[in-house]
Amino acid sequence: MHKFSRRHFFKATAGIGATVSLFLQQKVHAQHRGAIILCSRGEAWGRKVLQPAWDVLAQSNNILDAIETGTNVVELDPDDMSVGYGGLPNEEGVVQLDASIMYGPTHRCGSIACLENIKTPSSVARLVMERTDHIHLVGEGAKRFARMHGFREENLLTDKARIAWLKWKENLSDADDWLPPAEGEYAEERTNGTINVLGISADGAIAGITTTSGLAWKIPGRVGDSPIIGAGLYVDNEVGAAGATGRGEEVIRMCGSFYVVERMRAGLSPQEACEAACQKIIDINGGPAKVNFNDKFIAVNKKGEVGCASIQAANGQEPELSYISQNGFQVVKGRHLLD
Repeated sequence: MHKFSRRHFFKATAGIGATVSLFLQQKVHAQHRGAIILCSRGEAWGRKVLQPAWDVLAQSNNILDAIETGTNVVELDPDDMSVGYGGLPNEEGVVQLDASIMYGPTHRCGSIACLENIKTPSSVARLVMERTDHIHLVGEGAKRFARMHGFREENLLTDKARIAWLKWKENLSDADDWLPPAEGEYAEERTNGTINVLGISADGAIAGITTTSGLAWKIPGRVGDSPIIGAGLYVDNEVGAAGATGRGEEVIRMCGSFYVVERMRAGLSPQEACEAACQKIIDINGGPAKVNFNDKFIAVNKKGEVGCASIQAANGQEPELSYISQNGFQVVKGRHLLD
């Protein structure tokens, strides 16, 4: 037998390591097709959210900065009544916000629930992820944490949202002391809007945000799926990312976004995985006849392929998402399962 010195061993294994590293780099490069950012809304809001996000990504290649910038656009806009400033309040007329963020390369995450008087909960959630060893802060503690990091307290209840809340109270019962609105009966549908913003950087880092003002007229302290990691949001850098909107209670009890990511891990496309999650919710509830609510999922895989699906059509329209990449802005229509 020939003697094999330590020097020879390390030289040989170094060569093997370099070969394996090159193979893995080639494999990742083959899977990842470039930067992309998507959100759970269509043309109008999609352009507002995605263009500034893309501008940040183009300058820095920092996917967290990019998706936070895009999300803040909605959170700060008083015309959107389902997210951030201007969101519809709880049953006592108080706006309580929820948000979560997750970063694929480190698998770290942060979330905020029942946050009051702070316009951008997604930015506070990011600080929870980056500046603490916690994941979830709620209520008064979350607000103190935000103030500690320089966020200013402001009244989040706009006149538009306040009037909608008053009209809801006036129509709660015909046996209370509230008279109907002067302009007649008010029967606006109870809303639970949310937005997901997911993205992949040029070097393959995946991240996501989900943010909401929650279910309109909710019981104070109610927390939906948006700030729950694995429910309203989940990211895995080996697979992709998913986000949910709609009735949060249903998404929570089947770990919706985690389920979508795991279906993609098993080989389903993002579109197939989103449809599978919707079908799972239908099955859990005992079939189509028992479902009188809606949920929607969006997803992106490591290749940059996207998909979206909902249980029911919204206003007679198929669910959709929008995305932006080096090829420009696009709107993608998905599929709903129940008519």
